Amino acid sequence: MPDLRTERLVLRSWRPSDLVPWAAMNADPEVREHLGDVLTREQSEASAAHFQSGLDERGWGWWAVEVTGTGEFIGFAGLDPVEEDMAFDGVEAGWRLARSAWGHGYATEAARAVVAHAFDEKGLGLEEVLAITTATNLRSQAVMRRLGMTHDPAKDFDDPTVPEGPLRRNVVFGIRADAWVQGRRGGGTGHWR
Repeated sequence: MPDLRTERLVLRSWRPSDLVPWAAMNADPEVREHLGDVLTREQSEASAAHFQSGLDERGWGWWAVEVTGTGEFIGFAGLDPVEEDMAFDGVEAGWRLARSAWGHGYATEAARAVVAHAFDEKGLGLEEVLAITTATNLRSQAVMRRLGMTHDPAKDFDDPTVPEGPLRRNVVFGIRADAWVQGRRGGGTGHWR
């Protein structure tokens, strides 16, 4: 399974040394603000093992993200099949970074790498990539827009596993491969539809 590299980041397999900072991220209420309750160390370790298993099985998934210059683990970014019980199918791009990594453009940089990999014929050769977040997560929606993704209100949904409240409503963004290529060639963002 290849690493994905950007100017400042490496998206790679998970390492045992990632577990402590990963658990700290998942115990941070601000990081979990749009995700629900904070996770225990055991839950964090189980999720990292699950992510690595997906990478091992498919050759793609949720990669650990580190800063090239320092080797610091700052979170994850990647691709995952949309859950089977959804009203639509596809592959979802996502990211989650430690609070100390916010505001540096790392989320957009990592997300661009995974979307490029999704569309690259040497990568996955997909026709479309989706991104899903809560309606209240404006920071993630801003990253989606910077990627050239557009909102598709027809796919928005209420997550039945989440109690009534601000985290229940989810919005769906997406971009098609032809729009990604056109946006990259023209320097613009392209359009999904």
